[in-house]
Amino acid sequence: MLDVRRMQVLRAVVTSGSVTAAAGNLGYTPSAVSQQISALEKEAGIELLERFGRGVRPTAAGRLLTEHATVIGRQVAEAETALADLRAGRTGRIAVRYFATAGAGLVAPALARFRAEHPGVRVDLRIADGDPDEETDLALVVRPRGGGPDRDGRRLVHLADDPYRAVLPRGHPLADRRTAVDLSGLAAEPWVGSERPGPCLDAVLAACAAAGFTPDIAVQCEEYAAAQGFVAAGLGITLIPLLGLGSRHPNVVVRRIRGPEPVRSIHALVRESSLSLPAVRGLLAALQEVAGASGTPAATTHDSRKL
Repeated sequence: MLDVRRMQVLRAVVTSGSVTAAAGNLGYTPSAVSQQISALEKEAGIELLERFGRGVRPTAAGRLLTEHATVIGRQVAEAETALADLRAGRTGRIAVRYFATAGAGLVAPALARFRAEHPGVRVDLRIADGDPDEETDLALVVRPRGGGPDRDGRRLVHLADDPYRAVLPRGHPLADRRTAVDLSGLAAEPWVGSERPGPCLDAVLAACAAAGFTPDIAVQCEEYAAAQGFVAAGLGITLIPLLGLGSRHPNVVVRRIRGPEPVRSIHALVRESSLSLPAVRGLLAALQEVAGASGTPAATTHDSRKL
């Protein structure tokens, strides 16, 4: 196999016309340059230089390798430039995965901030449930708060707590109340299941257990918009997190919950090796800024409606 560094030494000799001149340009001794050329000739199995006057000139094989060395040198320079841009966060690609209800209130504004500062970085953004694949640099997930570091070389970073709200049909006895609804007061109600099995449902069931009951799921739909439709039809009540209440059914009423208030915790699951990239750190910072120190970005909007 040909040594690329020795090919660059050959290129320097051919360009300068002599071993001595090449040695001066490279900062080597003439002896060291001659040794590199001899080793390259052994690798190539053919003579690469021939004496010409007081200097040397390439053989046909020497010209061939010099041409390739020029191409390689240009490619290396381009790679170094690209690597410098990547290290500086000017270019690159970030694979991001998120769950649907985090899109409008969290991911979209964070991505807008990020692109203003990193316009040359491509973000591969896809909706995905469950654990991220090998290519994912950053994923939004729901995990218990204070669950500790994740495994498989990924770091779990808390972003926001997304509290649940009670969704009631208009005309429900609790619909006219302007204060928070006690969770225990919903124990006897038929429930519309809005969550599929997983950490979101676990947060709801844990809160109900703390309030002393297990909800009676009369209708299971596992989708927030459909759950509102079942509630509006009078088939039960449901709990939906704030980020899932972007669109309201006209025939439902939304109220705060207390005793306790169910909350799902949203985290960024970031590949440790990707955190060395300024662009990934920049996107994580944008998500943290949007989420805010006090909770979800949706909280201010929905709370202002006196839920």
